[in-house]
Amino acid sequence: MSLTLTLILMIAGLALFAFSAWRSGRPWNPVHGPRMVPWTLICIALAIFLLLLLAHLLSFIGIETGQRVRTF
Repeated sequence: MSLTLTLILMIAGLALFAFSAWRSGRPWNPVHGPRMVPWTLICIALAIFLLLLLAHLLSFIGIETGQRVRTF
């Protein structure tokens, strides 16, 4: 995946994360009925996706994010 695509996905993911965090923080309105979209679950999934993209972005810079394997 290229650096440009990684940055575009990261910006889009941050925007969707901010929107879902805002929607999950709003109080429940009994007039409109139950919430049909699980905004908290979407927020958690986007946070995991953004962490993976951050690890991928750091690998472009040259920072190693994986575990080091010791050889004896």
